[in-house]
Amino acid sequence: MRTSIATVSLSGPLTEKLGAAARAGFDGVEVFENDLLAAPIGPEEIRARAADLGLAIDLYQPLRDVEAVPEDVFARNLRRAEHKFRLMRRLGADTVLVCSSVSPLAPDDDALTADQLRRLAELAAEHGVKVAYEALAWGRRVNTYDHAWRIVEAADHPALGVCLDSFHILAKGSDPKGIEDIPGRKIFFLQLADAPPMAMDVLQWSRHYRCFPGQGGLDVAGLVRHVLRAGYEGPLSLEVFNDVFRQADAGRTAVDAQRSLRLLQEAVGTDAPPPPVVPAGIAFAELVTPDTEPLTALLGALGFTRTARHRGKPVELWQQGEARVLLNTAPAEGREGRGPELAAVGLESPDPSGAARRAEAMLAPVLPRRRAPGDAPLDAVAAPDGTELFFVATDTTGTEGWLADFTPLGPGGTADGGTGIRRVDHLALTQPWHRFDEAALFHRGVLGLRPQESVDVADPYGLLRSRAVTSPDGGVRIVLSVGPAPSDDRTAHAQHIALATDDLVATARRIRAAGGRLLAVPANYHEDLAARFDLTPDELETYRELGILYDRDAHGAFLHCYTETVGRVFFEVVQRAAYRGYGAANAPVRLAAQHAGRLIG
Repeated sequence: MRTSIATVSLSGPLTEKLGAAARAGFDGVEVFENDLLAAPIGPEEIRARAADLGLAIDLYQPLRDVEAVPEDVFARNLRRAEHKFRLMRRLGADTVLVCSSVSPLAPDDDALTADQLRRLAELAAEHGVKVAYEALAWGRRVNTYDHAWRIVEAADHPALGVCLDSFHILAKGSDPKGIEDIPGRKIFFLQLADAPPMAMDVLQWSRHYRCFPGQGGLDVAGLVRHVLRAGYEGPLSLEVFNDVFRQADAGRTAVDAQRSLRLLQEAVGTDAPPPPVVPAGIAFAELVTPDTEPLTALLGALGFTRTARHRGKPVELWQQGEARVLLNTAPAEGREGRGPELAAVGLESPDPSGAARRAEAMLAPVLPRRRAPGDAPLDAVAAPDGTELFFVATDTTGTEGWLADFTPLGPGGTADGGTGIRRVDHLALTQPWHRFDEAALFHRGVLGLRPQESVDVADPYGLLRSRAVTSPDGGVRIVLSVGPAPSDDRTAHAQHIALATDDLVATARRIRAAGGRLLAVPANYHEDLAARFDLTPDELETYRELGILYDRDAHGAFLHCYTETVGRVFFEVVQRAAYRGYGAANAPVRLAAQHAGRLIG
């Protein structure tokens, strides 16, 4: 299907918005009146610019408070509308959006509303324009799509139809099944937006918190299925009012928007991109650092052993069990002067080539890779936070695949022994403040991971928002988090790698004995732990001594502790007994302890 986006959904001047929409692959745009009025070029030049970019101007919007008014006011409204119709001809737009009246003076008179809309449509038809009537969820009298359709049906003019907006319909709680009773030819336009569940005034909800389909909690796909069954053949168009999007880069936002529509079309069956290839595990986590000494000391204390070195790059492989960490000292563009940070993740894939095809179809930025002769061909894409994601199939014999690029360090370079760490349990990646919703959609759409509910975590300096994405079997778990606002404070940008063990107490003791520093947890926490859970005095004393935190859900228990932070990275060691969460209840204590100990930054 054709795709379109309202210019109000993107930041910047109108010409930049047009360019961003075109580069992202949209077929058309809705031109928001304020964008046109503020443009330094005229309607004819905007029309030509859009045509050069391959964009149709699908809709001009909005006309407000036109109908259900006294006759003298309606006469003035018709004069205003006729001016807009002439403007639309110059612009190359043939459909105008008319919103239901929000005036407190609007009478409860459907016959009057239908009569005035019919007369408006007659005037529009003289200029080759169609009128799409939309019921605003906060409209004074007309605030549901079925009410708007009854009025349009009564007006009975070929140039008058309805505009359906998923937000207004779903936020109002209307049943979208009735859309199938509207003839498809009378659905002139379809606007789509999702939104997170929020208990607030619907107008403020709409103006500030809409998001792209798949990023919120509304059943946008279900609504689209009803619209298609009605026979609608127009574009799928996004109209999203969002404070973050209005400040973010228009190009990135447009790509995120287009990705959401590709996933939506896949969900409703109008498109069949390559299917997602769900990763089976974490093959490696790659840390970039100009100085390996702090990390080698920390990895050594954690029980990792340096087992191999890349044949042609300054990259070392450290391993314990199935947990692998790469240390890369190559200069990285944009990372000058920064301490160690998590730069890349190897995702164990049953079909790396298929995963790459899916990623490309979902507009994931494919990363160019300099490869020496004989290096394994690895496909990689960039996640929204800049982390490089490699699709790999690990051959533990080292004869092919990515491990074949590494030269073993000899009999001493083995991963035996250690502290009991077995594998990577999960990764926690802090997102740029304006990329959080994009990241959740990216990991779902590109990687096939399942997003869980968002969680707010109290930090001493604000609230952190967190959302996990997981594979169905839990083999891959990634926690995405973001601070409440833009910040240069490195506290808001820490990443961590969580490592799994079967016996955290024994592992923590071995780490301590090897000189590893574990995060000190306030005694108040463990006093409260005694009140929250039925733990023995010996257990509580052991947890206090080692800085171990504890949580439990309906499925099992969770023990975890943390290391010191080096640069932007710290490690968590966890013991998971069927527990499905990530210890969110303990996060405020951990964050406060890290601030107090100045272990971040």
